[in-house]
Amino acid sequence: MIRKRWLAAALCSVFALLPAGTLPAAAADGQAEPPPPRVELVLDVSGSMNARDLDGQSRMSAAQRAFNEVIDAVPDEVQLGIRTLGANYPGEDKKIGCQDSEQLYPVGPVNRTEAKTAVATLRPTGWTPIGYALRRADEDLGKGDGTRRIVLITDGEDSCGQPDPCDVARELAAKGTHLVVDTLGLTLDEKVREQLSCIAEATGGTYTAVQHTDQLSDRLQQLVRRSADTPVEKPTAVIGAGSCEDAPVLGTGVYTDRQKFEEHRWYRVPVEQGQELRASVSVAADREVGNDYGVLLRTLDENGRELVRGTDADSGRTDVVSAGLRYPFTDDAADADEAESSTSDGSDSGDATEEDGARVACLEVANSFSAPPGVKREPGLPVELSIDIVDAPSEPADLAAFGLGSGWILLVVLTGTGLVVGAVWGLVTRLTAGRTH
Repeated sequence: MIRKRWLAAALCSVFALLPAGTLPAAAADGQAEPPPPRVELVLDVSGSMNARDLDGQSRMSAAQRAFNEVIDAVPDEVQLGIRTLGANYPGEDKKIGCQDSEQLYPVGPVNRTEAKTAVATLRPTGWTPIGYALRRADEDLGKGDGTRRIVLITDGEDSCGQPDPCDVARELAAKGTHLVVDTLGLTLDEKVREQLSCIAEATGGTYTAVQHTDQLSDRLQQLVRRSADTPVEKPTAVIGAGSCEDAPVLGTGVYTDRQKFEEHRWYRVPVEQGQELRASVSVAADREVGNDYGVLLRTLDENGRELVRGTDADSGRTDVVSAGLRYPFTDDAADADEAESSTSDGSDSGDATEEDGARVACLEVANSFSAPPGVKREPGLPVELSIDIVDAPSEPADLAAFGLGSGWILLVVLTGTGLVVGAVWGLVTRLTAGRTH
């Protein structure tokens, strides 16, 4: 006991004598280092991986070779893990087979020898519980800030049905933990493509159809490197309101929300005189939607008078629809808006409601997506709203700054264009008639 106390006292004395400059810079500054990027490779080890159609090799052999090359090339700053699905249970009991997923190598700094040895033991065996494995992989990656990426490699669609992999992907995306799921399909089967595309799209990831061994290795390495190269811009989760009066107040930044089909949501943004509001919104179709769709982003004042809008609409299959706008809060813009407001309703409403000396713009986000029969409506569609506030230009070049969005200049422009076109058409008609006679 006396010896232990003496050792502890000696260590304390040593640390006390160390110069302050020898401490890590992050500790001296009181700033924690950003968390390392975390990646987990989720490999299908079901019986179908025995098929020999990748450059004469079995799908399993091609995957093992690609994993070895990825393990050799993984950047030092990346924490890598490996999870399998269908690797252990060869029987017919669906309940057991659909929970056959285990973590082969824990997420963390890579011991290349241990990781390769673990991969070498894999033999194609059982079922394909993709949805179950995705949930477990999300748990493997832990919580907190930093890049979190799952790379799913499979040659077939989920064979269990529940939980549905697409629903799981939407569920994980809705948690707002910056999780991206990339998918690689080792077959060109259409059903596999649809399911893997759905998983990737729901989380902002990518889908790749792999036909050659080298392609599999290259793509895996690219995705692992990307997790280290891409800085994390973690959006702030907000919940829009049903009216401007009840809406959350937002500043410059990136925000995420969930919006029901055909819903309108409101947000408030304080803007000082002489500043310009720039905003954009993206609504993701993370599931099957109706053929016709659109998104609307508007800035209004407290009386519901529209200042400017941005829209986009289309039909057919889509992954995301976006719209943007910009509006300068300047004296010229205010005068134009007040004049237009006084002309239309005899009142003087100003640009927007006042809050702490700043004008508050009301932002409305609406979508016209529809859900086909059988498609789940919950959770709502993912929404990403970006807001930036900059100094307004002294002489705005944007037509909206001069009231084009309000209508009167648009009327003048259209009228002038009509007169010019009419005059030219009349001249052409007279010349043609003269030549005829």
